[in-house]
Amino acid sequence: MGNTSQGFSFDLRRLGVLRELRRRGSLARTAEALHLTPSAVSQQIAALAREVDAPLTERDGRGVRLTGQARVLLAHADLIAAQLERARADLAAYDTGGRGTVTVGCFSSGILGLLPDALTRLADRLPHVRIDVVEAEPPDLFTALDAGQVDLAVAVDFAAAPPHTDRRYHRVDLLRDVLDLALPTGHRLAGGGPVDLGDLAGEPWIIGDPASCCGAVARSVCAAAGFTPDVRHAVDDWGALAALVEAGRGVALIPRLVRPLYERRRLALLDVLGARPSRNVFAAVRAGAETDPVLTAVREQLRLTAAELAGRAGPV
Repeated sequence: MGNTSQGFSFDLRRLGVLRELRRRGSLARTAEALHLTPSAVSQQIAALAREVDAPLTERDGRGVRLTGQARVLLAHADLIAAQLERARADLAAYDTGGRGTVTVGCFSSGILGLLPDALTRLADRLPHVRIDVVEAEPPDLFTALDAGQVDLAVAVDFAAAPPHTDRRYHRVDLLRDVLDLALPTGHRLAGGGPVDLGDLAGEPWIIGDPASCCGAVARSVCAAAGFTPDVRHAVDDWGALAALVEAGRGVALIPRLVRPLYERRRLALLDVLGARPSRNVFAAVRAGAETDPVLTAVREQLRLTAAELAGRAGPV
């Protein structure tokens, strides 16, 4: 590596491409996430490598992998991004008028069950702040957060979401959303008490796509009960899922957060025997943005609304 002490600088946008490559693991997936071509991604990475005078990728079969130098640079990239966010938050705090626009990215059932009440109260609390909502899930949700297309992310913990230890984000847990077992009213277990999920191992199941948070969580709950569900119907829409259960097409796990979609359906909703399955809902902002006064107000209102929802839903 050459001497970079004189005039060492690089393009922060290219650093963002490198961060996305770390997240996605391949040039093709990175290009798709950033709406670029794989060639353009390669050119951005190559230009960044020239700027820092260090190799950042190396061949790995038909793909590429990050070098040790790239991982060193990425450790600094996370700190740089956080510091820039702190600067932005400090500038926002300078103006105490509470003006501007906040874009919230959220998964679909969070938009249904959590956001309406929170947004209504925020309209009174921050009358000069416009709040836009975008439906998205990890990993795309956090790509948008990194790129500044989203200011605050509301998501569910599952494999595609960043871990608690990811220092690129400041996160706050909002609630544990309990999953009830939904059965047709004529099912043999419909009139009883809590059900051992293992007793339903041979039943037809209605579960969402494994890449979605709802599908991933339901499959992991079944796996913990010792079986792989026989998925007859792959459905991501909770209202459609409830309709199929009501029609006797299968059984499902359904979150309390989306009760407005199924509370009038003829369903048998039962507790699962033992620890109740649930999913953790959290809010995240870019590291360094946690002191932004407007984002702080939005996060706090989400937390208060989530606490009220959890209280109405009962103990986990």
